[in-house]
Order: sequence, then structure tokens, then C-alpha cells
Amino acid sequence: MTDMAIRQDNLLTVRGLKIEARNAEGDWHEIVHGVDLDLKRGEVLGLIGESGAGKSTIGLAAMGFARPGCRISGGSILFDGIDLASASERTKRALRGARIAYVAQSAAAAFNPAQRLIDQYAEGPVRHGVQSRAVAYDDAKQLYRRMQMPEPDTIGFRYPHQVSGGQLQRAMTAMAMSCRPDLIIFDEPTTALDVTTQIEVLASIKDVVRQFGTAAIYITHDLAVVAQMADRIKVLRYGCDVEEAAASTMMSAPREEYTRSLWAVRHMEKPAAAPVEEAMPVLSVRNVTAAYGGRRKVLENVSLDVHRGRTVAVVGESGSGKSTLARVIAGLLPPVSGQVLMDGGVLAPAVANRSRQDRQRIQMIYQMADTALNPRQTVRNIVGRPMEFFLGISSAEATARVSRLLDMMELPADCANRLPSELSGGQKQRIGIARALAAEPQLVICDEVTSALDQLVAEGILKLLMRLQQEMKLSFLFITHEFATVEAIADDVVVMQHGKIVDQGTRQEVLHPPRADYTKALVAAVPQMNTGWLEQQLQGRS
Repeated sequence: MTDMAIRQDNLLTVRGLKIEARNAEGDWHEIVHGVDLDLKRGEVLGLIGESGAGKSTIGLAAMGFARPGCRISGGSILFDGIDLASASERTKRALRGARIAYVAQSAAAAFNPAQRLIDQYAEGPVRHGVQSRAVAYDDAKQLYRRMQMPEPDTIGFRYPHQVSGGQLQRAMTAMAMSCRPDLIIFDEPTTALDVTTQIEVLASIKDVVRQFGTAAIYITHDLAVVAQMADRIKVLRYGCDVEEAAASTMMSAPREEYTRSLWAVRHMEKPAAAPVEEAMPVLSVRNVTAAYGGRRKVLENVSLDVHRGRTVAVVGESGSGKSTLARVIAGLLPPVSGQVLMDGGVLAPAVANRSRQDRQRIQMIYQMADTALNPRQTVRNIVGRPMEFFLGISSAEATARVSRLLDMMELPADCANRLPSELSGGQKQRIGIARALAAEPQLVICDEVTSALDQLVAEGILKLLMRLQQEMKLSFLFITHEFATVEAIADDVVVMQHGKIVDQGTRQEVLHPPRADYTKALVAAVPQMNTGWLEQQLQGRS
């Protein structure tokens, strides 16, 4: 088949795509090097590769868009015969949202915090003349129901901060589907979702693609997810094509050595820790109950201990209270009742009333690096500020320490002079980790810190955290929905459901085998690498 015939048969044809980025000195350098891409209607193409491979950059280019500081410098991007590389902004604006939609990696950064979810859903259909506002409201409720969101008839009338991260991600996926586009770019859409919710969202995405003949580019670092979603898989590295094949072929017999290294899914398992000997925990949570607005109770009578040099993993579905627990411990949400103690001393409920030493001893790495890093500050200032504030060191010494921390995070030295917008999602997350460690804390609260990282980088980060734990006797409270991460790093496990603890103990006691029915359901929902796993799960439920 000739190249012209392929173009006529495709919804999207990308040829020789080149993208450049501008460095701190104002010079342009190429970051995507002549990538080709083909996509037919109703087909899902998975893009995988390490952080910085160009996945998200290429996905955005499929809309004719380049991030600030980047530009499309070569090649063609034909969407239904329209070359988006050379089309006018007016033409591209008419397509975006109506015929081409985008689901971002960070839902928290994508929503307007001052508008209700349902109003933001209706904006696209109303603006493009697809639906009236009333019809769009009804359609939103139907899609919320399909996305398995709680209280689908009313949840849209909440503001973004009033729903969990997983619920917000589902709301954004529904919003992208509002105009029933021809093409949707999914950029890590299940990153923030727990394993049970992930099944529902993945199934909904597949259903929409099939029902409406929608084409999709599915960007992910989760190999088990791409195995369920993609018809074909393209592997990228350093902005270059590595290989491409049908999903079943790629999963069973990858051709290139680099691809095979990605397929070597981590099988890290932390050795069983010795029994706790210290009577005094580093952190104690005692009978904590918390609520938002004084009304909606999200934690109820929660108690746990974190001992020195140990890692407690907190797992559970979206909305179970994991991140709320972290906010209470950090002093960002004062509890309705109960206490948080550090080394036996009661901490003030609100962080504003805690001493500088108490604030130094507990540091937090946030789930959404996009919203956690000041977009106007360089990495040098972001990481160096805690050193100067908590440790009282000079600016010159902080600069040297920042360089050492960046090296530990496996980041290039010139990252120190970059802004967050000039970094990939994985790089931003590593900056968040460096900032927390810069204060030399005793306890680090990790809120889904590896969920945005590819397999190889996540493994490196987990090994780094374990090494630091041994060297510095750090304690970690590790919030995650990834059971591979639990096996890799946890000494103890706390399982939460609906704001309550339903099981807790050592990793072996809780997971080998799972002893609580709810824990069994969570473990059974972890996606597997075989391409038919999702269909088998859905058939088993019907």
C-alpha cells in the first residue's frame, strides 16, 4: 500500500514530525526527531516509553499544539485531510474540543477551581453548538453514571476541590467525551485512579471508542494498562521511534532490546522487616475523625503508628480517605477529634500553629506535581528554599546541596535553572521528592509519588528512597494504589475503605495472602499484562 493510500485510509497521519524546545539561553534544540504515526477511525494507538521520551509532546502535536517554549519545526500532521502543522489558529480552535479532545495527566491542573464541574463539562458542547446547556447537563449526568462516579446526578454541581483526585480524573474524561469527538488523546488518564476504579474507567473508554468509532492515542507508562487498551503499540525513546506492532505481538515478542527492558516489569520485594522494638513511634495517629466544611465526614476514628526507619503503605479506593489522612497529619486539615503525635508529643492541629521544628520533621510529596510546584520559580529556588528556611544555611551552600540532590534524583545539572513548565511529568515529580528531602525530615508523607513515573524511573526512585531510609533512618507514610509499589517498599500496610481502617499489620500479615475481603477485591483488580485480561474481568462481573 502506498503512503498516499495510507493517508487516505487514516483519520490521522503524521509524517516526519520534528519538535524543538528552547533552553534557558534562548537556543532551540530538537526533542522529537522525525516521528511517523498512523491512526484509523475506531483504533487505539498506545504510546509508551520512559519519562522524557516525547509521548505527551507528540500527543499534543496531534492537536497541532506545542507547549510554551516548544515549537513544531518540521513534518506534517494530517487530521482528516487538514494539515494541523500549517493550519491557522482559527481552524485548530474549531477542531479542538469538538472533533479532537484531550484528557490531561493532571486533572487538578486542568480544571478551573472557580467553576462547578458540570458547567465546565457543558462549556464545550454549548460553545461548539452541539448541545444546549440543559441537554449538556443531562448528558453529563449520564456520562458521570457510566464513569461510576458517586451521586452522578449531583456530583457535577461540586467544585473541583470538593471531589477526590480519582473522581476529578473521571470527570475530565467525561468532559473530553462531551462533543463525541473523532479523536481523543488520553495522557495517562488513569494515573490517579485506584485499581478498582481504573477497571471501570478503562472499560468506559473502550466502550466509547467502540460505540462511536472514536480513534484514540493512549499515552501511558503502565504496560498492563496499554495491553488492555491499545490495538497497536508504539515505543518511543529520546523523541525517536523504537518499534511499533500490534498489541498482542508487542506484548509477547518485542523486537528491540530497549522494549524488552521496559517489559521487565519490576519484581522488587522489600525483605520482611524485623519486629518493632521501639516502644515510641515516630508518628502516632490517635482516634482521628475529620470532615470537610464541618459536615461531610471523610475520616472516622483512624489510628495508626509509624516507627522509625519503617514504611507504612496506605491503600484503598479513591475517596477512601488516604490523602485526607495525609493532610491531617501534615496539619493542612485540622481534625474534628483525635490527635496526631510526633515522638510522643502532641502536634498542633493546624500547621500554622506548629513550630518550625515540627514543620521540618514532617515533609510531604504531593500527588500532583503540576499543582505542587510554583510555576514562576526555578528548580534551584524550589529545592533550595527549604534548606535555607529550615536549616539556616547560606544561599551558596544551598546551591551546592541542590546540585547534589538533583544528581541523586538522576536529573541533569541544568535542571536547576529551569522552570517547572520546562520539565516532563516524571521530572517534575522528582523535583517534588528533592524538595521534601531538602528539609532533612524525620517523616516523609508520599502521596502517590510514583504514579506519574514510568516503570524504570519508578523503580529507581523506590530504590533511592529505600537507600535514604537506611542511611538516614527516615520513616515513610506511603499512600498508593499500586500493589507492586507496596511490595517493593512497605514494611506495614493499612487498608482503608470509606474513611475507616478495615485491616492493618505487617505486609505479610495483610497481603500474603490477603486476609480481608476488601483487600482481596483490591488485589484481584490489579491489571495483568495479557491483552485479554480486562474483557475477562468484565465478563466475570456480568
